[in-house]
Amino acid sequence: MVASQLYTLVWIPDPDEVWKSAEIIKDYKEGDKSLQLKLEDETLYEYPIDLQGNELPFLRNPDILVGENDLTALSYLHEPAVLHNLKVRFLESNHIYTYCGIVLVAINPYEQLPIYEQDVIYAYSGQNMGDMDPHIFAVAEEAYKQMARDEKNQSIIVSGESGAGKTVSAKYAMRFFATVGGSASETNIEAKVLASSPIMEAIGNAKTTRNDNSSRFGKYIQIGFDKRYHIIGANMRTYLLEKSRVVFQAEDERNYHIFYQLCASASLPEFKDLGLTCAEDFFYTSQGGSTSIDGVDDADDFEKTRHAFTLLGVKESHQMAIFRIIAAILHLGNLEIESERDGEACSIEDEHLNHFCGLLGVEQGQMQHWLCHRKLVTTAETYVKSMSVQQVVNARNALAKHIYAQLFGWIVQHINKALHTTVKQHSFIGVLDIYGFETFEVNSFEQFCINYANEKLQQQFNSHVFKLEQEEYMKEGIPWTLIDFYDNQPCIDLIEAKLGILDLLDEECKVPKGTDQNWAQKLYDRHGGSQHFQKPRMSNISFIVLHFADKVEYQCEGFLEKNRDTVYEEQINILKASKYQMVADLFQDEKDAASTTSVGKGTSKINVRSARPVIKAANKEHKKTVGHQFRNSLHLLMETLNATTPHYVRCIKPNDEKLPFKASQNTDRSCSGGACRGLWTYHDFFNRYRVLMKKRDLSKNDKKQICQTLLEDLIKDPDKFQFGRTKIFFRAGQVAYLEKLRADKFRAATIMIQKTVRGWLQRIKYQRLRRAAIVIQRYARGHLARRLAEHLRRTRAAITLQKQYRMLRIRRAFQRVRKATVTIQAFARGMFVRRIYRQVLAEHKATILQKYARGWLARTRFRRIRGATIVLQCYYRRRKARQQLKALKIEARSAQHLKKLNIGMENKVVQLQRKIDEQNKEYKLLNEQLSTLTSAHSSEVEKLKKELEQYQQSQQGDGNQLVSLREEMEHLRLELEKAHGERKVVEDSYVKEKDLLRKVRRISDLEEENALLKQEKEELNSRILCQSEGKQKVYAEENIQMKKELEEERSRYQNLIKEYSRLEQRYDNLRDEMTIIKQAPGHRRNPSNQSSLESDSNYPSISTSEIGDTEDVIQQVEEVGTDKAAMDMSLFLKLQKRVRELEQERKKLQTQLEKKEQESKKAQVRDAFELRQELESENKKLKNELNELRKAIADRATQNNSSNDVQDSYNLLLNQLKSANEELEVRKEEVLILRSQIMKAAQQKEPGKNTVKERIMGFLFKTEDWGYLNEDGELGLAYQGLKQVARLLEAQLQDQRREHEEEVEALQNQVEAMKEEMEKQQQAFLQTLQLSPEAQVEFGLQQEITRLTNENLDLKELLEKLEKNEKKLKKQLKIYMKKVQDFEGELGGGTAQHERNRQVAVQRKEKDFQGMLEYYKEDEPLLIRNLITDLKPQAVAATVPCLPAYILYMCIRHADYINDDQKVHSLLTSTINGIKKVLKKHNDDFEMTSFWLANTCRLLHCLKQYSGDAGFMTQNTPKQNEHCLKNFDLTEYRQVLSHLSTQIYQQLIKVAEGILQPMIVSGVLEYESIQGLSGVKPMGYRNRSSSMEDGDNSYSLEAIVRQLNTFHTTVCEQGLDPEIIQQVFKQLFYMINAVALNNLLLRKDVCSWSTGMQLRFNISQLEEWLRSKNLQQSGALQTLEPLIQAAQLLQLKKKTAEDAEAICSLCTALTTQQIVKILNLYTPVNEFEERVTVAFIRDIQVKQKLGLFLFALQHLHIPCSLQKVVVFAHQLARLAVHGSVLLSDL
Repeated sequence: MVASQLYTLVWIPDPDEVWKSAEIIKDYKEGDKSLQLKLEDETLYEYPIDLQGNELPFLRNPDILVGENDLTALSYLHEPAVLHNLKVRFLESNHIYTYCGIVLVAINPYEQLPIYEQDVIYAYSGQNMGDMDPHIFAVAEEAYKQMARDEKNQSIIVSGESGAGKTVSAKYAMRFFATVGGSASETNIEAKVLASSPIMEAIGNAKTTRNDNSSRFGKYIQIGFDKRYHIIGANMRTYLLEKSRVVFQAEDERNYHIFYQLCASASLPEFKDLGLTCAEDFFYTSQGGSTSIDGVDDADDFEKTRHAFTLLGVKESHQMAIFRIIAAILHLGNLEIESERDGEACSIEDEHLNHFCGLLGVEQGQMQHWLCHRKLVTTAETYVKSMSVQQVVNARNALAKHIYAQLFGWIVQHINKALHTTVKQHSFIGVLDIYGFETFEVNSFEQFCINYANEKLQQQFNSHVFKLEQEEYMKEGIPWTLIDFYDNQPCIDLIEAKLGILDLLDEECKVPKGTDQNWAQKLYDRHGGSQHFQKPRMSNISFIVLHFADKVEYQCEGFLEKNRDTVYEEQINILKASKYQMVADLFQDEKDAASTTSVGKGTSKINVRSARPVIKAANKEHKKTVGHQFRNSLHLLMETLNATTPHYVRCIKPNDEKLPFKASQNTDRSCSGGACRGLWTYHDFFNRYRVLMKKRDLSKNDKKQICQTLLEDLIKDPDKFQFGRTKIFFRAGQVAYLEKLRADKFRAATIMIQKTVRGWLQRIKYQRLRRAAIVIQRYARGHLARRLAEHLRRTRAAITLQKQYRMLRIRRAFQRVRKATVTIQAFARGMFVRRIYRQVLAEHKATILQKYARGWLARTRFRRIRGATIVLQCYYRRRKARQQLKALKIEARSAQHLKKLNIGMENKVVQLQRKIDEQNKEYKLLNEQLSTLTSAHSSEVEKLKKELEQYQQSQQGDGNQLVSLREEMEHLRLELEKAHGERKVVEDSYVKEKDLLRKVRRISDLEEENALLKQEKEELNSRILCQSEGKQKVYAEENIQMKKELEEERSRYQNLIKEYSRLEQRYDNLRDEMTIIKQAPGHRRNPSNQSSLESDSNYPSISTSEIGDTEDVIQQVEEVGTDKAAMDMSLFLKLQKRVRELEQERKKLQTQLEKKEQESKKAQVRDAFELRQELESENKKLKNELNELRKAIADRATQNNSSNDVQDSYNLLLNQLKSANEELEVRKEEVLILRSQIMKAAQQKEPGKNTVKERIMGFLFKTEDWGYLNEDGELGLAYQGLKQVARLLEAQLQDQRREHEEEVEALQNQVEAMKEEMEKQQQAFLQTLQLSPEAQVEFGLQQEITRLTNENLDLKELLEKLEKNEKKLKKQLKIYMKKVQDFEGELGGGTAQHERNRQVAVQRKEKDFQGMLEYYKEDEPLLIRNLITDLKPQAVAATVPCLPAYILYMCIRHADYINDDQKVHSLLTSTINGIKKVLKKHNDDFEMTSFWLANTCRLLHCLKQYSGDAGFMTQNTPKQNEHCLKNFDLTEYRQVLSHLSTQIYQQLIKVAEGILQPMIVSGVLEYESIQGLSGVKPMGYRNRSSSMEDGDNSYSLEAIVRQLNTFHTTVCEQGLDPEIIQQVFKQLFYMINAVALNNLLLRKDVCSWSTGMQLRFNISQLEEWLRSKNLQQSGALQTLEPLIQAAQLLQLKKKTAEDAEAICSLCTALTTQQIVKILNLYTPVNEFEERVTVAFIRDIQVKQKLGLFLFALQHLHIPCSLQKVVVFAHQLARLAVHGSVLLSDL
C-alpha cells in the first residue's frame, strides 16, 4: 500500500465476516448520504451514512502497524482493528500471544506448540517485558521481577471463557515460577507445586462442549517466596465448584475426569473391591453420551494422578479411601428407586446400595431408610415422613454432590498442608484461574455467580488500568482531564447491595414456602426501574442483567434450590458414624470462621482458607447460603488482589470446533474497548520522524524542543497532542497521520533517487553512444584535417616567402627614416641642454652671493645678542657671588667651620704639595714651550704677512673674506684674554696653597708613604698583567688541544660510520633469514637445567671476558672477520650504540669549545673595558695639558699683545689646538663605540645583572663626577678601589652565570633528547597508522622487540662493567695474595694457612643447574601460602609466566631426588587443596581463575614431560631426559591435576559468560553501529510502561570488544596454552551466537532488514577482532555462522521461488523451524518493505523438507530409480497440497 492510500481504507460491518475492508474511491464531503467504496474483491459498494448520528466507518491502520505485538501500538484501536490484528498474528504468523496494554491476550491454538521448553523459560528469565515477544513467561517474569524489585506481592489473573485455555496458561505460569524460583533447600517444593495441577485437573476439570479440559471451579494459588526469592511453599483457594456436574451432564459432555480415570483402571488388582466396571455402566458418567476424549488415555492420566498424590505426601491408605468414596458416588447414582403407594412412598433394593454402604463403612439399613424418609421436627414432637420418588432422587443427588464437595475440599486442604512450610514467607505471587464471562441459551445460578465474579474483576481491572493511565498523565504533567471510563459499580450494587438480587434470593430461601416465581416477582418489583435490570417480554420466570460485556437472560428455575444446597441431617449423621475414619472426618461440624485479610505496609503475608461451602444441619436457620458464601469468598479475593500488583492474562477461544489455528469472527471487549492515546518518548519520536524535521532544527541540541517545533508545525490542532516531561501524548489517529507524512517524505526521496539513478543510466548510455560517434568523427575529421594540413603547409610556404621579401623592403625604408630622425634629435637635444646649463649657472652664482650676505647678517646679529647676554650674566653672577661670599664669611667665623677645615687637612696638604710640584714642573715646561712657540710664532707671522700681501694683491676685490678673518682674530683675542684671567686665578690659588703647605710639618712623611703606595700599586699592576697573559696562554693551549681531540674524534667517527653501514647491510640479511624461522605451536617446554627465574633473551650476548668495550669489539671484528662478526646481532647493536655515544661526546666537545670561545670573548670585552678606562684617564690628562697650554698662551698673549709676533704665535697655537681637538674627538668616538659594545654584551648575557654592579658601572661612566674627584686629588685611589670591587663582583657573577649556564645547558640537552625521542615515536606512530592492521601488529612487535633489546643491552653492558670491575679487583686481590704468600713464605708460614688463603682466589666456574629447589618439610605451609593462597597475579606479572608452577615442580624434583615419598604426597595434596581453596574464594574473578588455570596446566605439562609420559617426552633433549623423575610414578596425581584443570576451565568459562551475557543482546542486536539506519516503529504500552526498569543498562559493541580484549590480554600475559586460549574464545563466541540467535528468535522488533544490516556489521567487527588476535584457526568464526546466516536471511529478498531456493541454499546452518520462525517474525520498518507471505513460508518449509529427504536418501544409499520414484511422489503430493509445482518441475 502506498502512502497516499493511508486514509482511503476503512472497515465496514458485515453479517458474515463481521467486518470487511474497503477502499474509498470518491472523496467524502460533509453532508453526503453515502460513501463510494470498493471492496477487496473489486466490487463496488455504497455505504449509507446516518446523518443524525454522523457515524462514519472505522479507519484502517497502515499496513506497517498491522501484526504488532501490542494492540496499543495501533494508531486506531477499535473493534475491527483489534480483530484484524489478532487474526493476522494468529493465522498468518501463528502467534498465540499479543499484548493489549498491560493485558496479555492468549488465543487457544488447540495443539501443542514447542514454545514452553526449559530453554524458552531461561530465554525469558531476566528480560524486560517489552523486549521479548508476548508470552505467558514474559508476564510471569514481570511479576517475579517486580516482586523482587519492589518487594510487593503480585497476582496473575487468568480469565476467559470456557475452552479458552485458562488452566493451561496458569499451569505454564506456575511452571515458570517453579523453574526460575526453585527452592533453596532439598524439599523439592516446586515439584509439589507442579504436582498439584494434575490432581486438581482430575477432580475439578471436565469435558464440555467448548473444552475437553474445562475447569469447573475457580482457584487462586499463592506461591510463597523467601527473602532470596526461592519457592518455600504454596496455598490454594477454590471458588464455586460446579457440584451439579456430579449428577448431571449435558449432551456430549462428561463428568469430572477422576470418575473416568477410576473406571479405566478398575481392572487393577487393588481396585477389585470397588465393584467398578466401564464408565458407560454408571448413570453419573454416561448421561452426556460421550465417555472418552480423543487423544486422552484415562488410565495413563490416572497413573499421573496417583503419582501426584504420592509426591504430595498423601498416604496410600488415604488414596484408597478417596477412590472408595468416588466409587461409592458412582454406585449411589445407580440406585434403583421403586415407587410405592401411588408414588407417595418408595423403597430401594439394589446391589449398588450394598456397594455404597460397604465402601463408605455405614449401616445399610439406616442408609436405605433415610434415603426414602425424612424427619420433621416441631415444637411438640418429631415426625418421620416418607418421600416421593422425585424427592428421593433429589435427596440422592444432593447427597452425592455433598459427598463430592466435601471430598474436594478435603483434597484441597491436604494439598495445602503438603505445600505449607514453617519458613517465614517474605512475599508471594498469586495465580488466579477463574472462569470468564459466560452466556448460554439457558443460564442458571452457576452462570449468575460466574458473571458476578467477572463484574468484580472487571471493576478491579478498570480501577487499576485506567488509574495507571491517569497516573501516567499526572506524572508527565499533562493538563488533561481525568479519563471517564465505564464504571460497573451500579451493576455490582444491583447484585450484592442491600436488597439486591442476592439478598432477595437469601430472603426467599428463608421463607418456608418460597418459590422461584415469588423471587422473580420480588425482583421485578424492586429493581424494575434499574438501568442494569430488565424484565423479558415473553417470560415471568426470568430476568435480564446488563453486564459490562453483554446482557444475559437468567432462568429463575432452580435458583432457590441451588442456593439452599439442602442435604438432610439424618444422612449426614449416618456418614459421621462411618467405620472409616476419613469418611467420618469429612462430615464433622466445622465453624465457619472466615478470617479476613489484613494487608498493611508492614506485612506481606495473607492468611487464606478454602472457600468451599460448609454444609450444616438442614434445620439450622443460621446456615449460610451458597450465594452468601460465594459473596464472602469473592470479597476476600478482591481484598487479596487489591493488596497486590495485578497482571492480566485474557484467554480467547478462536472457534467452537476446537480446530487448530482456525478463527471465527467474535469480539472480546476486554481488549477492544475504546481508543488509546499514543505515547512516545522524545528520543524515539526524534529517531522515527527526524526525516520530517528541518536542517536548522536538527542543528539544535535539545531534542525535546526539536520535537515540539515539529509537531506544532505539522499538527495545527493543539488538542491532538500534549508534551509531557519525558513523553509525547497523541490522540487517536495522529500517529497514522505522522506515518503518512513520513511515508510521503520517503516516497519523494525514493522518486528523487530513482530519478537520479535513471538519469545516470541514461547518461551512461548517452556517453557510450557519444564515444562511438566521436570515434567515427575522429577518423573522418582526421582525413579532412590531413588534406587541410597539406593545403595549409603549401600556403604557409608561399606566405613565408612573401613575408621575407616584404620585410626586407620595409626594413630598409625604416632604417633610412630612423637615421634621419636620430640626427635631428641629437642637434635639438644639444641646444636645449646648453640653454638649461646657462640658466643653472646663473642661479648658482646668485645663491653664493645670497649665502655670504645672509651669513654676515646672522653673525652680526649673533654677536649683538651674545654681548647683551654676557652683560646680564655678569650682573647676575656678581650678585650671587656677593650673597655666597656673605654666607661664607658668616660660616667662616663659626667654630664648626674651623673643625671641618681641620678634618683631613693633612691629606689635603699632601695633595696640595704634590700639585705644587707638578705645577712647577709644568710651569717650566710651559715656559720652554712658550719660548719656542714665540719664535715659531714670529716666523709664522712674517710668512702670513707676506702671504697676506700677495693675497691682497691678487684678490683686491674680495673684502668679505678679510672681514671674516678679522672677526676671527677678534674672537681669538677675546679667548686669550679669558685664558689670561684664568691664569691669574690659578696663580693666586697656587700662592695660597703654597702658603698652606708651608704650615704643614708632616709633608715629608706623607711623601714617603705616597711613594711606597705607588710602588705597591705598580707591583700589583705588573702581577695582574702577568696573570692575564698567563691565562690567555693557557686558554690558547687548551683550545689547540681541544681542536686536536676534536679532529681525532671526527676521524674515529668517520671510521665508525663506515663500519656501521657495512654492519647494517649484514643486519638486513640476517633479519630476512630470521623471518623464515617459525616456532612450533603448543605449550612451551623449558629445559630443566635452566632456572625459571632467568629472563629469556631473543639475541645472543657477548661476555665481558671476551669483549670489554667498543674498542675490543672492533678489534674482535677485525680479527674474526667481517662476515663472521656480522652474524652476531649484539655486536652490531653494541657498535651502533657506541656510535651514538661518540656522537653525544662530539656534541659535548662542541659545546665546550663554544664555551671557551665565549669565555675568550668575555676576556676581550674585559680587556676592552680596561682599555677604555685607560683611554679616559689619558683623555683627562690631555684636557689638563690643554687647559694649561691655553693659560700659558693667554698669559703670553697679554704680555705681547701689541706685537705681530704674538699674533703669529697665537695662530700657530690655534692650529695645533684644532688638531688636538680633532684627535680628542676621534678618541671620544672610539670610547663611545667600546662602551656601547660592552653594554650590549652585558645586556644580552646578563639581563638580570646585579644592581650593585650597575651602580658601580654607572658611577664609572658618569664623566661629570671625574672633575669633582680631580678637585680633591682622590681620583686615583677611588679608581683603584672601585676597580678591585668591580673585579671581585665580576668574578662572582661570572661563576654564578657559568654554573647557571651549565645547568640550563644540561636541561636543554635533556629536553632535546626527549624531543628527539618524541619525534621518533611520532614518526613510528604515523607510520603505524598508514599500515594495515596486520602490519600494524607486526610493526608494533618489532618496535617492542627493539626497545626490549636496547634495555637488555644496557643491562648487559652494566653487567659487563661490573664483571670488569670484579675481574680487576680479583687481579688486584691475586697480586696482594701473592705478596702476602711471599711474605708468609719468608716468615715460614704453615701450609694450611696457605691453602685457606688460596681458596679465596679460586675462580667460580659456570654452574650446571639441576632445576631443583630445596625446602624443609616444616616450611611447606609457608611455601603454599606464599605461592598459592596469598599470591596475587599482579605480584608476579613482571616475572616469568607460570612462575608458581615452575617453583612447585622444582620442589617436587628435589623431593624425588631425595626419595621422600611423604614429602611429594604432602606437597601435591597441599597444592591441589590450596588451588581449590583460592578458586572457591575467587569464584567470580576472571584474572585469578585464568592465572591458576595457566599454572595448573603448566604444572601438569611439567609432570607429563619429566615423569614418563611418552607423548611429552618425544622432543626432550638427553639432558632433559636425565632430569626426569627417578623414584616416583605420579600418574594418579596427573589424573587429579587433569580433572582440576577441567574444573578450572569450566569455572573460567562460567565467569566469562557471566560477564559477557548481559552485554550480548544490547551490544550485538540492539546497538546501532551504523547510526540512523534502523527506524523506530510506534511502540505499545509494554515498551513505555513501568515494566521497564529505570536506568540505562545498554552496552555497545565497543564494550564487548573491550571486554574480549581484557580477557585475551589476561590469558596471554599469564601464559595460558594457545590451544586452551583458542578453545576459550571458541566457547565464548558460541555463547554469543546462542544468546543473540535465541533472542532474535523471540523478538519481533529486531527481525527487520535494517536490524539485519546492523547485525551483519556488528558480526564483522567481531570477525575483525578475531583476525587481529590471530584466532581464525580456533573455530570461533564458525560458531557465528548461524547468526551470520540469520542476518543474511533478514536482508535477502523474500518473494519469488528463486528467493526461496537462495534462502534454502544459503541458510545451511539454520534449522527449518528457525528459518520459519524468523520469516514469521519479520516485520517491515518502512512502508516500502513487503511482508513475508504465508505461501512463501510454506514453500520454504517444503523445500527444506525435500532437501532433508534427498539428503537422507543419498546417505542411506537407496538405488537411483527408487530415489526418483520417491522424489516424484513427493512432488505430486506438493502439487496436490499447494498447487505450486509446474509440470516442467516434474
